[in-house]
Amino acid sequence: MDITTPRTDAAKSRQLGSAHSGTHHMWHMRLTSLALLPLTIGFVWLVLSLLGKDYAQVRSALATPGPALLLLLFIGAGVYHMQLGMQVIIEDYVHGEGARTMALAVNVFVCVTMGLACVYAVLKLSFV
Repeated sequence: MDITTPRTDAAKSRQLGSAHSGTHHMWHMRLTSLALLPLTIGFVWLVLSLLGKDYAQVRSALATPGPALLLLLFIGAGVYHMQLGMQVIIEDYVHGEGARTMALAVNVFVCVTMGLACVYAVLKLSFV
């Protein structure tokens, strides 16, 4: 252990800062990025395959489990990734404890609301 820094060798190797949460956040960002690669390709493929079809054909295509599950996974990973990214931006650029806390709360609220609205739309198309 180096005398000039209070961090232990174990903390340095795990890349944990004073908050002990940097690695956890980084891994969630990387995992959602990795998950979004095939999900985005599948989403684009699905949208392209539905181009030019009428509402009834799109609805019947989304009523099958495969496309509906693809959309739900894409929405979940995308919204979570967006929330994590915005959290980093807020923590880096919003100064003042009250403003930062409010911005983080609004970030979570907006992301959850958007995610639930998208999931509701997919489920409504899938089951009705």
